[in-house]
Amino acid sequence: MNRYVAIGEASEALGVSITTLRRWEAEGKLIPERTAGRQRRYDLAKLKPELFHSAQQDRKTIAYARVSSHDQKDDLERQKQVLELYCAKQGWAFEVVADLGSGMNYNKKGLKRLLDEIIEGRVGRLVIVHKDRLLRFGAELVFAICEAKDVEVLIINKGSRSDASPAQQGEDADTTFEEDLAKDVLEIITVFSARLYGSRSRKNQKLLDGVKQAVEAAAC
Repeated sequence: MNRYVAIGEASEALGVSITTLRRWEAEGKLIPERTAGRQRRYDLAKLKPELFHSAQQDRKTIAYARVSSHDQKDDLERQKQVLELYCAKQGWAFEVVADLGSGMNYNKKGLKRLLDEIIEGRVGRLVIVHKDRLLRFGAELVFAICEAKDVEVLIINKGSRSDASPAQQGEDADTTFEEDLAKDVLEIITVFSARLYGSRSRKNQKLLDGVKQAVEAAAC
């Protein structure tokens, strides 16, 4: 069933005339959405929520966890435990999807599966410990997809991981902020190195090597 419908379908669903719908709109009782072509579209999930309630109930909750490297597997387990505890306390039936890979990598198996499930309409809620557990850059795009698919997004820790204590981070302590950020910065440097070595190679290589050494030193 389409959630957004034209005025004729909306009047039929509500059992009132099109004229009544237009009068309600003029009185400010009912505000329709507008398409790019300025056509009215009515949200049936708001007008007749009972039509969508069972479908919402059937959609799953997915808790997504990620760490950057194999030496952080223990941290991944701790992160999963935080998600499991949080979801269990809410009384939700849930599924944990975990990835082991950089926050700069968009081709991770778990992330691709998560996006597929969201796009197919099988997910009603996404839970993560922190925004950068999803992606270092680009999480907002995933959130936009969730909004379009009516998926609720819950971020347990919305503060800065660099400022938060382990307790404020949901006790996941999956890795220090500095270490994880350094790994992603080094990945960016590696990509740019491959692109720049062929142009003014000596100058660029010296510059990038210097930055890389500084990042590695900061992560120690």
